[in-house]
Amino acid sequence: RGSGSRGGSVKAGKMPEGEKMRQSKQEEEQQQKEEEREGLIEFYSSYQELFQFFCSNTTIHGAIRLVCSKKNKMKTAFWSVLFFLTFGLMYWQFGILYREYFSYPVNLNLNLNSDRLTFPAVTLCTLNPYRYSAIRKQLDKLDEITHQTLLDLYDYNMSLPQRDWPTSSSQRRSSRSLLHHIQRHPLRRQKRDNLVNLPENSPSVDKNDWKIGFVLCNENNDCFHQAYSSGVDAVREWYSFHYINILAQVPDAKALDESDFENFIYACRFNEATCDKANYTHFHHPLYGNCYTFNDNSSSVWTSSMPGINNGLSLVVRTEQNDFIPLLSTVTGARVMVHDQNEPAFMDDGGFNVRPGIETSISMRKEITERLGGSYSDCTEDGSDVPVCIRSCFQLNMVERCGCAYYFYPLPRRAEYCDYTKHKAWGYCYYKLLAEFKADVLGCFHKCRKPCKMTEYQLSAGYSRWPSAVSEDWVFYMLSQQNKYNITSKRNGVAKVNIFFKEWNYKTNGESPAFTVVTLLSQLGNQWSLWFGSSVLSVMELAELVLDFIAITFILGFRWFRSRQKLPAAVPPMNSQDNAAFQDEAPALRAPHRFTVEAVVTTLPSYNSLEPRGPSRDGEEGHE
Repeated sequence: RGSGSRGGSVKAGKMPEGEKMRQSKQEEEQQQKEEEREGLIEFYSSYQELFQFFCSNTTIHGAIRLVCSKKNKMKTAFWSVLFFLTFGLMYWQFGILYREYFSYPVNLNLNLNSDRLTFPAVTLCTLNPYRYSAIRKQLDKLDEITHQTLLDLYDYNMSLPQRDWPTSSSQRRSSRSLLHHIQRHPLRRQKRDNLVNLPENSPSVDKNDWKIGFVLCNENNDCFHQAYSSGVDAVREWYSFHYINILAQVPDAKALDESDFENFIYACRFNEATCDKANYTHFHHPLYGNCYTFNDNSSSVWTSSMPGINNGLSLVVRTEQNDFIPLLSTVTGARVMVHDQNEPAFMDDGGFNVRPGIETSISMRKEITERLGGSYSDCTEDGSDVPVCIRSCFQLNMVERCGCAYYFYPLPRRAEYCDYTKHKAWGYCYYKLLAEFKADVLGCFHKCRKPCKMTEYQLSAGYSRWPSAVSEDWVFYMLSQQNKYNITSKRNGVAKVNIFFKEWNYKTNGESPAFTVVTLLSQLGNQWSLWFGSSVLSVMELAELVLDFIAITFILGFRWFRSRQKLPAAVPPMNSQDNAAFQDEAPALRAPHRFTVEAVVTTLPSYNSLEPRGPSRDGEEGHE
């Protein structure tokens, strides 16, 4: 026994075959369980393994060609180029689809509807801002200067009415002040591209080489030349400029207005029923005079159940001009505008004039436009989110830059109307600002957004003489008896207006999204199927590939970082003696001692083998 241990050799028997198979089977089951348990957290060990697994198992067409032909490098290169080129073309198409989607295109839907029609609001104005007899005192000095100006420029002697009131000292001071300011802004001939002051008794000149205008300057002597090729336009604009200043100086100018509905509207009928005062509202326009709006929101709204001239609004209006301001009211007739109840009456933009002595029949066609808001257009639902409209925008810029407000537009809070006795250069500032406004330098046209729902009326007019030659005597007689007004100019004294729907149908122009989310997904799916013949699950496979790639990158990066942290510390530098000693000891370290241990495992002897054996035992004892 002792010699067996010291000699390193022990005899061993063989393990039974059944025991060995059972032990091997247990080891295989244990290994399988460990593999199954590790499969929950098992991951790809490299990018190559990930890519090969994806190409071999994905449902995207053409991907398997990248790995099945790996032994043929030419085919692999060809399919790689084709695969990624196809991907590029597909995503180029995706970019086009996304660009079209985010441009928010719309489809125009046209519908024809038949229903009871809401009658629009109708506004009529007298075309005379004030009665001349009520404002003659304020305009007396201006009329005298205009009379002299026309005499100097055109040799025209304009007749003026006789003054029938005494002149007070305050009126004389006001006249001298007005004369001073008018002389600062005279009306004169203007050479084309050059301003020339002509002597009073200058000879006649070629009218084609001259214009009529006036000059407005500021405190720095920067001047604005306002010239007109038409002498009528020049005189009227020049007169209107000074007329504004006079009205701004009159504290109770609005009190000069006298609203007399019955003196302007001789007859009013709607749907064969007589109108009354509850059917109209009144306001005053500084240029168009007294204005009356029928069928606004102040009363019950009219509806028209049938088209035709007998189912609309019929008006007989007075158009005589015996008390008009001669140099300001150069048009005879009346101003008419048809508009929606929610739309203000901007007579400058949408109105038209009615001729005296004529019956004007206006037929209407209703048209509704509905726009998509939000990302599709910059429209407003009810106007509450619009800070200013176009005219308010101009007026606010006028107050900010010129220090006063323009008289023909509504007066803002804490502002006053322009008057050259207080604001000497406002005329120069106004015309410069007006030029910037028309060129959209102020940006007012972008601040005032369009409504999302707008109702418009397409108008067409027909004209006929009214009253006829055979009926005018009794018609004018009845009108004079009814309205207690003696008409001096019968033919130019009245006009008739008929406003009605032409047909029962009305058109609705609506917008609908042309490219919705459903349409976008459908188009993307079509492109994906065209280039790769796959489905939504194929997209999920591609998304899984991207996530696996990110995960592998993170894991490999983490392993690299951990390996850098486990590197041994740097060895300190050694001198030459240490280096020589190290070289001498190196061979001994390079030749390690080798030894072999042989173990022999033997089976235990049986019970009978334990009996002593003479010779053998003695031999062993002798050996010991």
